Amino acid sequence: MAQVEKRGGLLRKSSASKKPLKEKVVLMYDEIFMTEDPSKCSPRFWEELFLMKVNLEYLEGKLESLDGEELMKIKDNINCLFQHCIQALGEEHPIRVVNALQNLMESLDSLLCAEGSESLKSLCLKLLLCLVTVTDNISQNTILEYVMINSIFEAILQILSHPPSRREHGYDAVVLLALLVNYRKYESVNPYIVKLSIVDDEATLNGMGLVIAQALSEYNRQYKDKEEEHQSGFFSALTNMVGSMFIADAHEKISVQTNEAILLALYEAVHLNRNFITVLAQSHPEMGLVTTPVGPVPATPATPLGTTPPSSDVISSVELPLDADVQTSNLLITFLKYSSIVMQDTKDEHRLHSGKLCLIILTCIAEDQYANAFLHDDNMNFRVNLHRMPMRHRKKAADKNLPCRPLVCAVLDLMVEFIVTHMMKEFPMDLYVRCIQVVHKLLCYQKKCRVRLHYTWRELWSALINLLKFLMSNETVLLAKHNIFTLALMIVNLFNMFITYGDTFLPTPSSYDELYYEIIRMHQSFDNLYSMVLRLSTNAGQWKEAASKVTHALVNIRAIINHFNPKIESYAAVNHISQLSEEQVLEVVRANYDTLTLKLQDGLDQYERYSEQHKEAAFFKELVRSISTNVRRNLAFHTLSQEVLLKEFSTIS
Repeated sequence: MAQVEKRGGLLRKSSASKKPLKEKVVLMYDEIFMTEDPSKCSPRFWEELFLMKVNLEYLEGKLESLDGEELMKIKDNINCLFQHCIQALGEEHPIRVVNALQNLMESLDSLLCAEGSESLKSLCLKLLLCLVTVTDNISQNTILEYVMINSIFEAILQILSHPPSRREHGYDAVVLLALLVNYRKYESVNPYIVKLSIVDDEATLNGMGLVIAQALSEYNRQYKDKEEEHQSGFFSALTNMVGSMFIADAHEKISVQTNEAILLALYEAVHLNRNFITVLAQSHPEMGLVTTPVGPVPATPATPLGTTPPSSDVISSVELPLDADVQTSNLLITFLKYSSIVMQDTKDEHRLHSGKLCLIILTCIAEDQYANAFLHDDNMNFRVNLHRMPMRHRKKAADKNLPCRPLVCAVLDLMVEFIVTHMMKEFPMDLYVRCIQVVHKLLCYQKKCRVRLHYTWRELWSALINLLKFLMSNETVLLAKHNIFTLALMIVNLFNMFITYGDTFLPTPSSYDELYYEIIRMHQSFDNLYSMVLRLSTNAGQWKEAASKVTHALVNIRAIINHFNPKIESYAAVNHISQLSEEQVLEVVRANYDTLTLKLQDGLDQYERYSEQHKEAAFFKELVRSISTNVRRNLAFHTLSQEVLLKEFSTIS
């Protein structure tokens, strides 16, 4: 009996005298790629097709061979293929479901990569987003098993690396990729995680960065517009008359929903791909300063700010050539501005999670050696206008007075701003811990590389001491919910870091003197902290061990206070001065360094590296569930021009 071989959709006998025969499924594919409706002559055509074993190689070849003009000629049949594939997914016959899914996914993948109708690509992406988010928990979506085996990763990258496609479809492509990366990421090997981690194509990474930067920048712009509108409205006039006692409540009204999907995409890129770190510093014109075409603006947005992709005309504006007269920006600056808005109000669970994700991203950045290199680069100075929460005791800083500084200064400013503005009854302990960790990791880099950063360190020291005072004054309330000694220990060890290694990274000797001045000036706060932890560490309660650690960590701070305070009092008595000036105290400090004895504390410049799987899995599972729900709810089919769709796909039912 002659051997039968299967190759490229052909059945042929080993004898060369016979013409090669095609598989039936291949013949049916050929009919789809004709201009005639294949079901005219065979009413059961589509039913039979999905009972045939799919020949992916042949179908892919046929789809890839089409140009835009040929595709338009057979658009009716392609529409029918999609329609019947989707209908078959709802049937009970497993063979039909599997074959329909294979046909559908192969068609989507090929059409995304093909040159042709941008509207068709957009519909393909939105259909994929529909399929991915059909369940709130995407890890329970069995359709995605096929997407894992037959990857559309390359098709997504092709969109991101090609400017025209990126402008049209970049947002949906990035959100789709972020969701696919999170499919069963802790339970099995997800090929999208592996592939994303090794992408090194500059055009693709920059393309992804531009999409994320524009989405965040658009949110920042809309927030600023809302803020200006709010400040110039009736409420602003009212507060001018009656004072600013309600300023915090007024501010809450302009806190808007964040774009967590695009934030998740940024996290996955930063966390998984070290090559993406370079994209954070990639300069482009300041997006807020680039003039974009003005169109009619609806009085009320259809969806909350940040939940819909930016318009293509705004995305294209970021790819203009740099102008020497235009303030340059980069993705990191845009993200920092975005974070400064998001982290202002963490009173509800949604905003709390958004702020947490921002701090996790900053944690990953603060741990990266290359990211730290450009954060601390004196040759990369930027003017970063962070949003600051309105507070009664301070005035809003004028934008024009902002200095140009290395980017790490903006990160520290953001951390100080958070510390100062979130001491409240519903204390966000987890966010405070992450905030202090970011500062610590930056200091570890500065100590390791002996970077002398010109920063107003006093603002940080003052914020940390005020935070300690808040913890002590609210001890009873906070201890009922949190282990405040973990945070107190981290704060004390930050001071120990400055005391032990400050001479290697503080900018000048006078900065080190000022550190001692602040500790001495605020000695009562440290004395009160010591009294509190000593009381709890000597009792046999649940906080004994945690309080003891703080007691031991305070040894050098107490040594400084106990060493200099008597000398300052003696100086005042000898010179008959009732209250010493700062300069006089500093004079005493400088004169008595030599007789000060401090203990060397180990491990101050060490930290535990961030690990998602072991500590953050529950958070990300819940976050992805929320994003999946929001993406499905806000899937923006309305962003496709109805006129274009009707013209190109008039036969879609």
